[in-house]
Amino acid sequence: MSNQPIVKLVNVNKSYGNVYALEDINLDFYPGEIVSLVGDNGAGKSTLTKIISGTEGPDDKGQIMVDNTEVKNWTSAKARARGIETVYQNRALSEQQTIYDNVFLGREITNRFGFIDRKKEIEETESLMRKIGYTSKVWTPYSSVNKLSGGERQGVAISRAILFESRLVILDEPTTAMALTEAAEVLEFVRNLKKSGKSVIFISHNPWDAHAVADRFVILERGKIVFDGPKGSMSADDFIALLHKFAKKDIKS
Repeated sequence: MSNQPIVKLVNVNKSYGNVYALEDINLDFYPGEIVSLVGDNGAGKSTLTKIISGTEGPDDKGQIMVDNTEVKNWTSAKARARGIETVYQNRALSEQQTIYDNVFLGREITNRFGFIDRKKEIEETESLMRKIGYTSKVWTPYSSVNKLSGGERQGVAISRAILFESRLVILDEPTTAMALTEAAEVLEFVRNLKKSGKSVIFISHNPWDAHAVADRFVILERGKIVFDGPKGSMSADDFIALLHKFAKKDIKS
C-alpha cells in the first residue's frame, strides 16, 4: 500500500444553516485498501461521500487534496477525472437492457466513424466481469439485467464504476435489502476490486458486512470522526462492541 493518499481531507466542514453535518474532518484514503465507513442515520456518512465524490462542496474552511495537491472548486467531473467513482444504493440500472448496454450507458465506445462499437463493448464487458469475479457461466454480456439477482446487479453497477481507470470506488449501502447469498456475492466483488488494485469506501449499516471486507474502520457520530483505525485482529464481535460504545456515548451527550 502506498504511503501517499489518493484523497486527503483537511479540516473539512459542511453545514446547512445552523446545523453542522460535518465538523473538522481529517481523513486519508490510500491506494489498495478497503475503508468501511459506518455510523447511525444522520452521522454524516452521506454528506462525507458527497464531498469526496464532488456532488457537494465543503464549507470555505478546509482542503481537499488529491495526490497531495489541493484541488479548488471540487466537482463531480473533477472527481471522475481523478479516478473517483460512486455506486449509489439504487444502482440506477436500466433493467430491460443487457449487461454490456448498462456497463457503457452514457459512455459508449465509438469507432472512427462515430458509430457505437458493440464488439469492443462486449469484449470489455467480458473482461470486467472476470475482473470483479463473475463466476457463473449462465450470464454473458448479452444477458438482460432484469434476470440477475440483486447481488449480480450490484456487480454490474460496480463494473460500470471501474470502467474508466477508477482508483477509488465509493459503494453506498451495496448490500441493503439483500439475501445472505446475494450479499456474499457483493462482498466477493468488493474483495476482487481490491485485488485488481482499486481502493474502496464501503458504506454500510450492516456491521458484519462492514467488518468482513474492511482493512480500516472509520466511525462517524454527529458529523465527527470518533474512530479511525485498522481492523487488524479485531473480531466482528469486538467491532460491534466498539460501535455500541460510541453509540452509548452519543446518547449520554
